[in-house]
Amino acid sequence: MDKLSAIKTFVRVAEAGSFSAVASEAGVTQSSVSKQVAALERELGARLFSRTTRSLSLTEEGQRYFEDVRRLIVEIEGAEETLRQGSGQVQGLIRIAAPVGFGRLKLMPLVKAFMAMHPGVKVDLQLHDGFIDLVEQGIDVSVRIGTLIDSGLVARRIGTSHRLLVAHRDYIRQLPQGASAPCSPQDLLRHNCLIYTELTTRNAWSFIAGPGANVPEGTKETVRVQGNIQTNSSEVMRFSILCGMGIGYSPDWLIDAELKSGEVVRLLPDWQAPQAPIHLVSPPERKNAGRVRALGDFIAENL
Repeated sequence: MDKLSAIKTFVRVAEAGSFSAVASEAGVTQSSVSKQVAALERELGARLFSRTTRSLSLTEEGQRYFEDVRRLIVEIEGAEETLRQGSGQVQGLIRIAAPVGFGRLKLMPLVKAFMAMHPGVKVDLQLHDGFIDLVEQGIDVSVRIGTLIDSGLVARRIGTSHRLLVAHRDYIRQLPQGASAPCSPQDLLRHNCLIYTELTTRNAWSFIAGPGANVPEGTKETVRVQGNIQTNSSEVMRFSILCGMGIGYSPDWLIDAELKSGEVVRLLPDWQAPQAPIHLVSPPERKNAGRVRALGDFIAENL
């Protein structure tokens, strides 16, 4: 038995919570992964996992062993990367997480360019619009948009997400006779608004008056909008805006190309919506991995 390889496999199974997921990731059979972990258990004389037909969990001994050997694996990988970087190499698997729309529209082109520069790099990109536990899922680096709540993560700010009020030009053209595009936040009550449920304020849309608004600059207004579509998917939100189905309260990066072309128009330009920071975050034990640092530097420079 290659003990180091078996320990690495055990760590990934513990992180992923699944033999099949690790097998798929490594391009081997589930049986081979299970046999490798079983061999490690025989070597140690202890059960590391409790297995049933429906679940897989660490035993008490397995949890202690996992916490100890995961740190060792990270240190070994770090030492190997230090040697590779001395020869200009960046290689190995990088597990990345990001919101769906941001990952597809902004992150993937950068990942593609980074991998072209470093052919030895492999990427596991996981896209989720909801919360993902980086440690539990074994993620090396994640894009987080908004206020950070995980104080134990190492964060690096890489940009700002500007929320805009937008609609497709067809939505404006097809308004009923006598109706018009909104001129103030309160006018949104007469429009079909597209609601993104992953937004903490959901259908409560907030604005601050700018110098061109018809009220004193700095005036704050919050409108509880209504509409016939709500979704937890940024991709569905984007599709709904582009199909002219209603007015969106959208981050600029989700529809920036269509804004530039004029296909989508910005509404209430004299009213500002909240901004949100964009961070790259990593678990503390991953922050010094050379491949993670290299990817983070590349994203920060080119986003």
